[in-house]
Amino acid sequence: MFDLDKWQEIWHTITRNKMRSVLTAFGVFWGIFMLVVMSGAGHGLQSGIESNIKGFANNTCYFFSNLTTEPYKGFKRGRWWDLHTTDMDAIRQKFPEVKYISAILFGYNSDNNTLRGDKYGTYSIKGLSPDYRFIEPQEMIYGRYINEVDIREMRKVCIIGKRVYEEMFLPGENPLGQILQVNGIAYRVIGVNNPVTQVQIGGRSEETIIIPFSTMQKSYQFGDQIDCIALTAYDSYPVTDLEEPVKMLIKERNRIAPNDLQAVDSMNVAKEFKMFNGLFMGIAWLIWIVGTGTLLAGIVGVSNIMMVTVRERTKEIGIRRALGAKPFTIMVQILSESMVLTCIAGFLGLLSGVGLLQIVDTFMSNFAESGSDKIFFGSPQIPFSTAIMASAVLLVLGTLAGLLPAYRALQIKAIDAIREE
Repeated sequence: MFDLDKWQEIWHTITRNKMRSVLTAFGVFWGIFMLVVMSGAGHGLQSGIESNIKGFANNTCYFFSNLTTEPYKGFKRGRWWDLHTTDMDAIRQKFPEVKYISAILFGYNSDNNTLRGDKYGTYSIKGLSPDYRFIEPQEMIYGRYINEVDIREMRKVCIIGKRVYEEMFLPGENPLGQILQVNGIAYRVIGVNNPVTQVQIGGRSEETIIIPFSTMQKSYQFGDQIDCIALTAYDSYPVTDLEEPVKMLIKERNRIAPNDLQAVDSMNVAKEFKMFNGLFMGIAWLIWIVGTGTLLAGIVGVSNIMMVTVRERTKEIGIRRALGAKPFTIMVQILSESMVLTCIAGFLGLLSGVGLLQIVDTFMSNFAESGSDKIFFGSPQIPFSTAIMASAVLLVLGTLAGLLPAYRALQIKAIDAIREE
């Protein structure tokens, strides 16, 4: 049953020395405030980065050629070699775990390499396979993506990025079927794309012109050569387990020493994503360690002020013991005072931290609506579970802060209190 007189007594004790209580409470307030703000900032950083990499096929690995470092089968070290379309076909045939695979060719990015009437621009050129749309997802604003018929027939068609469309065409103009001169070669536009993810290999997708890799091989006289092979494994099979076997297959087909660690280079996107997850986990642990440490400093202050309070109330506690007050009653009173002081300061810090995060979130939302979509920092809000955990920490620490003073109060005897007075 709620005892109003008891809680009024607790509140009177806490406010007996206002300045001392305020300074002590501020330590708890600041500790929980910093914990909430740092947690919100960490969550905002994580959500911002995750939104930028969202949609990219993270179970992906890229393979490149590099100089050999070991002599092998009559070839000297330092030999340069090239990947070939047949290497990609062999990988597809040997490894059923591969879900998507694409050749990548990078074109010449000379100044003003793209013309249409009196308009010109400088853009990246890439030759790709149809599967690459699923590795680096693209939103089709107009038309379609490259298909197998385009590859087989080496069609002179292209897909242009959103920025290319905005600079080479009038607003609202239908670009499908229009002709662009790219490095002196005419290509018919079959689509306009916009990247879904900010992870973009070989240049910004919105400023890139994509053509079938087979067409690019023919137009630039590359023969069977390709610059890179990108593959994505099925979700049930980690691409990390495929990385070395694929390298060994490429080495075998291109007469490279099996122990040559540099000749076949790779970029394992799965490892990069795993590193990001480890980084976020480390940041979260660091936030809780620093925040809890700051909060503990405030709790020590609460414990100290309760020790002083017990010392000042030695006579009162002794008389109550003489009148028959049970040890449990004395202990509950001290613990209650400690918890009330901790919780009031802590919840004020929690509300202030959440309020500050809400103000920052509103400012960032307005900034994004003004036209800037390049913010890498997401909504700085703390999860509900974090707020519950912080509240639980407050209750636990508030109890711990009162344990030592409560123990000290239980040691007071009536005769000693009267003698001391």
